[in-house]
Amino acid sequence: MIINIPENSDFSIHNIPFGIFSTEDRSPRVGVAVGEHILDLAAVAELDVFDFNTAVLEKDTLNDFIALGKEITKRVRKNIQHWLQDDHSVLAGKPELFVKQSEAQMHMPVYVGDYTDFYSSIEHATNVGKMFRDPENALLPNWKHIPVGYHGRASSIIVSGQAIHRPKGQTLPNGANAPVFGPTQRLDFELEMGFICGKDTQLGDSVSTKEAEDYIFGLVLFNDWSARDIQKWEYVPLGPFLAKNFASSISPWVVTMEALEPFRVAGPTQEPKVLPYLEYEGAKNYDINLEVDITPNGGEANTICHSNFKYMYWNMAQQLAHHTVNGCNINVGDMMASGTISGKDENAYGSMLELAWMGTKPVQLKDGSERKFILDGDTVTMRGYAEKDGKRVGFGEVSTKVLPAK
Repeated sequence: MIINIPENSDFSIHNIPFGIFSTEDRSPRVGVAVGEHILDLAAVAELDVFDFNTAVLEKDTLNDFIALGKEITKRVRKNIQHWLQDDHSVLAGKPELFVKQSEAQMHMPVYVGDYTDFYSSIEHATNVGKMFRDPENALLPNWKHIPVGYHGRASSIIVSGQAIHRPKGQTLPNGANAPVFGPTQRLDFELEMGFICGKDTQLGDSVSTKEAEDYIFGLVLFNDWSARDIQKWEYVPLGPFLAKNFASSISPWVVTMEALEPFRVAGPTQEPKVLPYLEYEGAKNYDINLEVDITPNGGEANTICHSNFKYMYWNMAQQLAHHTVNGCNINVGDMMASGTISGKDENAYGSMLELAWMGTKPVQLKDGSERKFILDGDTVTMRGYAEKDGKRVGFGEVSTKVLPAK
């Protein structure tokens, strides 16, 4: 092996995720995570080993690289895997091609032109329905027929490590007749994953479930921040607005669909039967372990949630097929988030709304404090990895600190 990869590293030889990094002497550019290091692909290109226009590797987003198409991006990934395992490859004896991750700054991996958030976990949708509507009829009549989603704000998607300020807006206090304005008192995270579109379509075209994975480049961890009290007041009749558009945080490394191939699993049985355009063949869910930590300011990390991406009722192929069935066009870099990923057990709930059951069951932390929702100074960290037959493919983390309202 050209470079040492620690055991149980998220960034094993089986992974090779792509991202954008910079250092004091290297401008933002394309790299891949290898263990605790980053392989600088712009520097590798100077060895004249690639058969495409390598100017795309010097860009500050992955969009142009992704737009080359999977025939090229898959070959780049396979070449890197081969070179890393060959002690006589083009990478041998060239430590200058590698940068320690600890010495690099990570940037938004893609320019996100459009962002859609889905609502595709039946466990999450059921929990929310029980709390806010009818415990006996928690799901709305359309939920098992369409992958529910809404168009979110792309400009406020940020990369791991960037802090956010507590948002402000209108809320309606219990028993009040008129709304008040101020910082949210119910700031929440939502444990999600997001996929990045890898091909453009034209207005009027649609993508089938059979074709969908050709249009997905890879995935990131996604924390879709939410202000629950603002949301409760504003979401009728048109859905999320200020309660959601203030920030969403993503992990910096994009894990390719090819890296996730060994971790395919069957999804839940969908009843009633879906309409023909949403039908699909094969295993379209992915066994990816997920967890969430809360770290109080200056305190110790507390893992409060263990969930898994395999729980999703609506899979990514169905989401993309539904999104485009009416002719809506997509572009390289567009991001689509899964919606909160909750499991059947209480410790697998993917939001504070569920974990603390709307504040009635506070979550106890190690320092003796409790959380109904996220407090100023708290840092929320999400991690994810898939593991099978000695292969580990991870996403690293998305970590965000909450600062007081401005």
